[in-house]
Amino acid sequence: MIKPWTISESRLLGRHRVFDLYAETKTSPLDGQTHEFILLKCPAWVNVLAVTPDEQLVMVEQYRHGSKTVELEIPGGVMDRQDATPLDAGLRELREETGYAGENARVIGQVYPNPAIMDNVCHFVLVENCRRQHALNFDPCEDLLTRLVPAADLPRLVATGKIRHSLVLVALYHFDLLRRGWK
Repeated sequence: MIKPWTISESRLLGRHRVFDLYAETKTSPLDGQTHEFILLKCPAWVNVLAVTPDEQLVMVEQYRHGSKTVELEIPGGVMDRQDATPLDAGLRELREETGYAGENARVIGQVYPNPAIMDNVCHFVLVENCRRQHALNFDPCEDLLTRLVPAADLPRLVATGKIRHSLVLVALYHFDLLRRGWK
């Protein structure tokens, strides 16, 4: 049986806008040896699958600094301190980034973005019957274009590499599972 490792020391190496960097010394339960691990401690994230009455997904295009590319994604972001739940955060992000709102909002899944080095969770929020109802309210450094994409086009966009963000791909998988009756 796999057992958790014991933490003997945790040192803050740096605080950054979207994560804190830590070095943790841990002891292996198998051989008692200690090792140092570098970890990113991050707030929870949300990604929003917003569907219009005519079965289109509300998506955004934005420049990503890590890959230095413009990516087609679903709205999302960091859960802020004022967000009581992932649902609250998802509805806020959808409204701010696209101006859309809808009904029957619910969390349809969650994943660990990279459990090898990160401690956070990404929640997937589904919102149905979405319509543009609000003005845009971008965070600093956000520059987004809203795109409506027919849900039927999603497999082609993934297969042809038009959608490449790993967390968006996982959210779309959860959306597909829901539509197939697996959730």
